[in-house]
Amino acid sequence: MLRDDVKAAQISAMKSSDKPRTAALRSIMAKIKDKDIALRTADKKPEDDAMVTDVLQKMAKQRRESITLYDEGGRDELAAQERYELAVIEEFLPLMLSEEETMAIVTKLKDEIGASGMQDMGKLMGQLKAKHGGEIDMSKASAIVKAALAG
Repeated sequence: MLRDDVKAAQISAMKSSDKPRTAALRSIMAKIKDKDIALRTADKKPEDDAMVTDVLQKMAKQRRESITLYDEGGRDELAAQERYELAVIEEFLPLMLSEEETMAIVTKLKDEIGASGMQDMGKLMGQLKAKHGGEIDMSKASAIVKAALAG
């Protein structure tokens, strides 16, 4: 399981006295624990690897946004730290599909559900997230879905 992989990497980093890596992995484990606590009262709990992947994707997105802001603000040392944390997070994320592969999946799903216009965007995005949420960058997929439904 993904959670076990992160925990094992954290223990390994602690044993090798790699402080930056240990800090990044502790941050990941803390976010996973926060999500566990939030899901305690949920009626339907997601599969563990899917939940951990979702947490990692959100963390990666936050790091990318921070990097952009730090670069624009001339805060190179903070941007470098965020890049390092992003690299650690991405080690545990599954490989994302390319833009071409995403377009093919969107086209196939569009035909399957009979989506014909922008009013079907929510339905199409829901199907896309349900079937391929862990392997597609949903922020980029949104633009692809809009283009597919507009065209």
